[in-house]
Amino acid sequence: MSDLLRVKPDPSDPRLTRRVTGVDHTGAPIETSVTVERPLTLFLNGQEIVTMMTIGDRPEDLALGYLLNQGMLKQDAVVTGVDYDDDLGVVIVRTPERTDFEEKLRKKTLTSGCAQGTAFGDLMEGFAQVRLPKTELRTSWLYRLLHRINTLPTLYLEAGAIHGCALCLRDQPVVYMEDVGRHNAVDKIAGWMFRERESPGDKIFYTTGRLTSEMVIKTVRMGIPILVSRSGFTAWGVELAKEAGLTLIGRCKGKRFVALSGEERIVFDADLNYVEEEAAKHWRKNSAEAMAATDDAG
Repeated sequence: MSDLLRVKPDPSDPRLTRRVTGVDHTGAPIETSVTVERPLTLFLNGQEIVTMMTIGDRPEDLALGYLLNQGMLKQDAVVTGVDYDDDLGVVIVRTPERTDFEEKLRKKTLTSGCAQGTAFGDLMEGFAQVRLPKTELRTSWLYRLLHRINTLPTLYLEAGAIHGCALCLRDQPVVYMEDVGRHNAVDKIAGWMFRERESPGDKIFYTTGRLTSEMVIKTVRMGIPILVSRSGFTAWGVELAKEAGLTLIGRCKGKRFVALSGEERIVFDADLNYVEEEAAKHWRKNSAEAMAATDDAG
């Protein structure tokens, strides 16, 4: 377990899963764990902003991160309170000055996030002004990091139907968050970074989800220079990453990965002879990785 890991999943938390009964493919009765999903309504001062579906853990981080990534709070904003009522499913973020986001709330963009995420206002607001640092990424760090993330106890292993995101320093995960939508997991980390005043410039962001425009925009807004996923890319996600100078690495499994932006940060120092390949049983049939493995075997 990483010495740097400050926030990690708690698969044993009874609030996050529920036991249900059913039958399997043979008709035999079974009992299994399923992930709990509940609504959380967010208020900014006196104004209702959005109702999100979430697993319900770390609502304060989720609320702050959502407002930051929507541009409704700035990184230097003063927050006087974050009040959560579990019975009502409500979280209220308070600032010294009253805010009015009616114009932003009228302008919505349906994003590619799980559970049909919605971004309010100008999706690209402030994107072009971000300058990401030239932080290097050593492939030896990357392979050790992926191994550590894959061996963490997670809610995904307990019940599935969930995404995970990690904030990492070199080869160590620092924070790992999960939620039913990957955008929620990202926002939780953004909120945690805001509260802890965590510096983003030397960090790596890892996600189990696709590398879409939404993922790239949020990572850049958070000031993190490197984004890694075991999943694939969208064309606009790659285009935006190139525009921002973000290192974008996808299809990261075993010793294989693909970098489509910011490859100048990568230092290829790992000896691939000592990196374990991920078992082929974890690949989808006809995936690029599976086809490459077939070619190598032939």
